[in-house]
Amino acid sequence: MLFLFVYMVTICGNSGMMTIVFISSSLHTPMYYFLSYLSVVDLFYSSVIAPKMLSDLLSDKKLITFVGCVLQFYFFSSMIGTELLVLTIMAYDRYVAICRPLHYILIMTKKKCLRLVLVTFSMGFLHSIAQTISLFSLDFCQSNLIDHFYCDIPPLVRLSCSEIRTCTIVTLFFVCLFTIGSMTTILVSYTLIISSILRINSAAGRRKAFSTCSSHLTCATIFYGTIYLNYLPPSSSSHRKQEKVFSVLYAVVTPMLNPLIYSLRNQEVKKAIIQQVQKGHNEHR
Repeated sequence: MLFLFVYMVTICGNSGMMTIVFISSSLHTPMYYFLSYLSVVDLFYSSVIAPKMLSDLLSDKKLITFVGCVLQFYFFSSMIGTELLVLTIMAYDRYVAICRPLHYILIMTKKKCLRLVLVTFSMGFLHSIAQTISLFSLDFCQSNLIDHFYCDIPPLVRLSCSEIRTCTIVTLFFVCLFTIGSMTTILVSYTLIISSILRINSAAGRRKAFSTCSSHLTCATIFYGTIYLNYLPPSSSSHRKQEKVFSVLYAVVTPMLNPLIYSLRNQEVKKAIIQQVQKGHNEHR
């Protein structure tokens, strides 16, 4: 019941965020354009894991076919990569808005925003093809019992009886490329943003600038934190339960938190939600 509740909140929260961005003219800006795509990614990547997990929790026989396992890993990996990149372009958008405000409209055009989103999704799906091929090219001739609640790299590698060097190299390459590259871009962006904010003379101006960044920074911190907690611990039997707990956090809980964080911490989103509720109430009356 708990996980069903979390998944339902995830669906309602992310669908609601996409809807509020679409119908509120005050949110038709690049920042919220990217936020709506973040909600799309969260909705899809939670849906790759949660429904199957819920059915397994209710079933005595927890089965998944080989093809089903391949597809689940492919789409989950592609969505994780895409989310990392969406968070990165959101940081770039905040950098341009705060550090180069006079050129913001010229730089963040609709065409450029669309290109950034297309590149982000393309890289997410392409990297997942390489990851999936390298992982499922392994020979699985030992137990077919996956000690996890979805198909992921560590539990599948533990089942392999073939050489895993190539798979490990491919995994490390993409982990470094996506996580370290993305996190470095975000850290550099926020270093420049904070430096620029501190130069603002008005206290109200500084608060407004910080408020537009705090939601994104909170979402990015939670997402990166749970990923590193999941993949950094040693892959020993004593860490298997810990691995599953951290997997639940970033695969099931984090997609629910993102729309809630933006709803609670972002003043413009809260204002738009209140306006739409009042508008609906007045129309109903």
